Amino acid sequence: VQLQACGGGLVQAGGSLRVSCTAAGRALSSYDMGWFRQAPGKERELVAAISWGGSGTTYGDSVKGRFTISRDNVKNTVYLQMSSLKPEDTAVYYCAARGRRTGVLSRRDNEYDYWGQGTQVTVSS
Repeated sequence: VQLQACGGGLVQAGGSLRVSCTAAGRALSSYDMGWFRQAPGKERELVAAISWGGSGTTYGDSVKGRFTISRDNVKNTVYLQMSSLKPEDTAVYYCAARGRRTGVLSRRDNEYDYWGQGTQVTVSS
């Protein structure tokens, strides 16, 4: 599965941004999907994840109430809507797909099998 993330950019603190993830030639509807981020000098962390059917979601503690993950399986796209952005949200954001359905939505990056190339999000103060 080749994932492609897009929509990153530069935004002022307090602003909003939406990033998207698509896959070429493969339906994402079979996969749990996650957004992770990695800032310079920091470990990669979960931002949000969504189950293959869209009924289940989980969020990192630092983004709860500000970010929303969603998916449109007809458009084969997963979205991350980011609001009330803070400078500490600055990172490269990666989308990932988990090939195994276990019934439990994973928060661990090593349980995701396919990764996109990442998109840079920079929040200025």
